[in-house]
Amino acid sequence: MSFEGLKARQRGERNGWPENLGLRVHRALSWLHRAEQLARGDDLDGEFIFLWIAFNAAYATDIDEKYRESEQQTFRGFLQKLTELDAEKKRFELLAWTEFPKSIRVLLDNQYVFAEFWRAQSGAAPVDAWRASFEAANHAAHVALGKRDTVTVLAIVLSRIYTLRNQLVHGGATWGSSVNREQLRDCTNLMRKLVPLVIEVMMDHPETLWGQACYPVVK
Repeated sequence: MSFEGLKARQRGERNGWPENLGLRVHRALSWLHRAEQLARGDDLDGEFIFLWIAFNAAYATDIDEKYRESEQQTFRGFLQKLTELDAEKKRFELLAWTEFPKSIRVLLDNQYVFAEFWRAQSGAAPVDAWRASFEAANHAAHVALGKRDTVTVLAIVLSRIYTLRNQLVHGGATWGSSVNREQLRDCTNLMRKLVPLVIEVMMDHPETLWGQACYPVVK
């Protein structure tokens, strides 16, 4: 589903939503809209960043830092909630199974979106140590696929996408660089499908406790 369809639905239903859900969806849709505008041009870097912000607007929760889980644990918990809510329609399962032979398999085989690879390059870990953990993580993804464990597959994929997010947001890449086009293209393709699905499932379940949104509007 595109921004236009989701926005039309949001306008028709938002008055019956809790304030926190309304704020999350409103913000996420605004960034999704901008990402779709860039998709019609040639700014793949910008599109990916805006898709990530849309995802972040949907899932991030304003809690005390001392209680905050790691980003990957947060992803997994959020995905677990979404897939349980979507158990009947199985949209996340469909995403994982249809995309695995395409973008997901290619992404898992790309060392440049694996955090341990970059730790080794910077000297923070032994130069060859990343390969064993890389192979173990990919094996875990394949095992999860065989068990139809959608949450584990998507959590591993998001951890790879998060590595690219860090690279771009922290200035570790050049805009329009030819070096990272392959991983950027694959990550963006996945986020184009994942982000609208996340927003749609959240709108399907306004009764669910989504938590306090970060930086609430102060009137």
